[in-house]
Amino acid sequence: MKKILFVFLACSALFFCFTSESCDDATPPSDKVAHDRQEKILQEGNAEVGMPSIVNFREKKMLKMIYELRDQASYVTYSYLYSQYSGKCIYIGQTIGYPIPYATQYTNPLQVVSGSYKESVTSIAQADPNGLFSPASAAGTWVALVDPKGKVVPGYFEPDVVCLPFKLPAYELVYTPPNY
Repeated sequence: MKKILFVFLACSALFFCFTSESCDDATPPSDKVAHDRQEKILQEGNAEVGMPSIVNFREKKMLKMIYELRDQASYVTYSYLYSQYSGKCIYIGQTIGYPIPYATQYTNPLQVVSGSYKESVTSIAQADPNGLFSPASAAGTWVALVDPKGKVVPGYFEPDVVCLPFKLPAYELVYTPPNY
């Protein structure tokens, strides 16, 4: 009797789910209403305010210049660890280029796993201009250190790394963050 009751309840639940709109639409109706209202407000705001009138593209030009400088093989830098405990920058040594966040990918970390590319709604990451896939954030950092013999060796650091194209004078090694 229990088996028959269980089968009947399971069939009833499936029937209800297939005939009900609540199972077809994963978004609760109140969320959909709020989303539609928010979208309408955003469209009205865009129509009234418009987009910023950017004509010089200064920041884009600066970022292009930074990418190009970072790509120069002879670009020497000096790296420091920043200690939040002491508020000091501690000199690590001469480095080549700039640190790379640990989670940076050499190859595309995403790929389409179902359906064809045109049918899939999965977004595919696009590489940075340097050909790498940079993370949104990362705790660790790779640094190409120059050892005392002049050989470049990889270094890995968890704390914050400060990297500059010049050495900091001794009096600037103490950093006092602003009070907010």
